[in-house]
Amino acid sequence: MKNVWVCGALLALAAGSVYAQEKSVVTFDYADLRQEIHSFGASDCWRVQYVGLWPEDKKNTIADLLFSSQFDETGSPKGIGLTLWRFNIGSGSHEAGDQSGVNSDWRRTECFLDKDGNWDWTKQQGQRWFLQAARERGVPYALGFSITAPYFMTKNGMARASDTTPYANIREDQYRHYASFMAEVCDHLGLDYLSPINEPQWEWNVSRQEGMQATNEESARLIRLIDEEIEKRHSKTKVVFGEAADIRYLYRGGSKPMRDNQIAEMFLPSGPHYIGNLAHVAKTVSGHSYWSTWPLDTLVTTRSELRQALPEGYTYWQTEYCPMEQNPDNPNGGGTKDLGMDYALYVARVIHHDLTVAEASSWQSWTAFSEGDYKDVLIYIGDQSLVNPGKKVEVPFAESGKKDGYFLPTKYMWALGNYSFFVRPGMVRMAQTDEPTVHHAETARELMSSAYVDRDKKKMVFVFVNYGNSDRLVEIGVNHLPKTFCLDRMKRYETSGRADLKYTGSADCNALYVPARSVVTAVAE
Repeated sequence: MKNVWVCGALLALAAGSVYAQEKSVVTFDYADLRQEIHSFGASDCWRVQYVGLWPEDKKNTIADLLFSSQFDETGSPKGIGLTLWRFNIGSGSHEAGDQSGVNSDWRRTECFLDKDGNWDWTKQQGQRWFLQAARERGVPYALGFSITAPYFMTKNGMARASDTTPYANIREDQYRHYASFMAEVCDHLGLDYLSPINEPQWEWNVSRQEGMQATNEESARLIRLIDEEIEKRHSKTKVVFGEAADIRYLYRGGSKPMRDNQIAEMFLPSGPHYIGNLAHVAKTVSGHSYWSTWPLDTLVTTRSELRQALPEGYTYWQTEYCPMEQNPDNPNGGGTKDLGMDYALYVARVIHHDLTVAEASSWQSWTAFSEGDYKDVLIYIGDQSLVNPGKKVEVPFAESGKKDGYFLPTKYMWALGNYSFFVRPGMVRMAQTDEPTVHHAETARELMSSAYVDRDKKKMVFVFVNYGNSDRLVEIGVNHLPKTFCLDRMKRYETSGRADLKYTGSADCNALYVPARSVVTAVAE
């Protein structure tokens, strides 16, 4: 016999009871379990090198915002409880200075190895501080990623490319040295994962940041050498690859010859550059959600196509995203600083579809910090004018920010926390009963729902993204629920224009209030 349990919560606000104008019934199926969740993460690129040198009390407060899985005295989360931290393995562009080809100090990186072959593990001090802070707060996974080979191993002596060819900016005699370098850093720092090449489809021949293109053949050659170097060290590190600049490069060919169609060429046994049989390569394909989120039909269809193309036994990781697409829902594209819900909801919609349509097991943000006028960040950093816009500042933040500064969390950070704080590693996503039909453009403009279960702890997490302008009252149902589970109480956490992942109380056996333009998580234990 099929068991159906219905539960929810009706929010009573301080000003009185507020009732949603529209009611929705959402039903999940415990008998239809999908992907196991691995992690939610963010990158340290590039500002952590300086933020990690700020005063102890300030950077500890920031670390709590990113990594804490504890609750405060009101019952609200202290932070967003990330479960993976991405550590940028530096190329030495900082030591090379202007000769590195990278203009800004804030986008240059130190390197643990110098051009004479000497190691210095005191380098990347700010980044190492945050890596340790993450571990002290219980973050279970750390991933090292390399954007380019060290400048002294490249063809042009710079930390970025200088031509428009598809080929990697690595000297032929340096492939083994580059592989050994990355394996040694991962082993020394105890990194769980290594992403050795980032967005190989782009040419990276501009001075605003480091970068290195690579063909599939070159990527496979390097990864095979990394596999050998990891084996030599008896290291635990697993290589994750793909890091496609657009998820369509994973499963389509023709637009970036020799650098696209990565699944067929690198992850299928029939592919000419197959790496899936290597002992230290994870059964994971990774990609970036840039440029595939608009129009909304594209948001859905590209993720469905990716899921269908994924080889059996492989998981998908979304490893980098911020909204750069310019469209009616994001009129300025990536430009302009945004602390509010428009930015948060745009990304939350992408997270929802990456999890429910592409069935990503990990979702990782780009990036944790930014001083720029751009929507690419969980926490903005700056001088005193960041928190006091009328304040006149004598010293440019590009200099003062290397020692101290101010910070402001975004609504996007808290909205990510509606997932990352509660949907923990090992939880499994439950499908909706009408899973094949709920993912379409119209749903992406209104209420989006997903559910996750911890079968051992008898815990369920429901996340609702209300993109629409109408409040919703949601009735939650779960089919085939084991008798050992009970949904008679749920705790509610809201991110909206008025709340930052705020605990608003518990209720049972009624309906869940999801305000317009909000993200709400309900937890049943």
